[in-house]
Amino acid sequence: MNGERRETDDTQKAPKGHEERVRTAFDDLHESLGGRAAPGARESVEKLREAALGRDREGLRTALAEVRERHGWLYEELARHPKLAELISELALIGF
Repeated sequence: MNGERRETDDTQKAPKGHEERVRTAFDDLHESLGGRAAPGARESVEKLREAALGRDREGLRTALAEVRERHGWLYEELARHPKLAELISELALIGF
């Protein structure tokens, strides 16, 4: 088995799992927020989603800081949301 081939296969599988977890977590958050989030807060959540999907470390940090600064209640919701808290913790642990 070619080592290069295996690496390609692994990298193709990993993003699908990651993308699905990110989508599921953020879709679940949107459901739990219902109508409580104003358009600005929803935009901030979408920035977080895009950064997480793209594995964009700096984008995620920036978006989290924006949420904490502008939407404190939403930041608390993110921290309490089990799927998102787990996802963000995992990304932080692997140096994301």
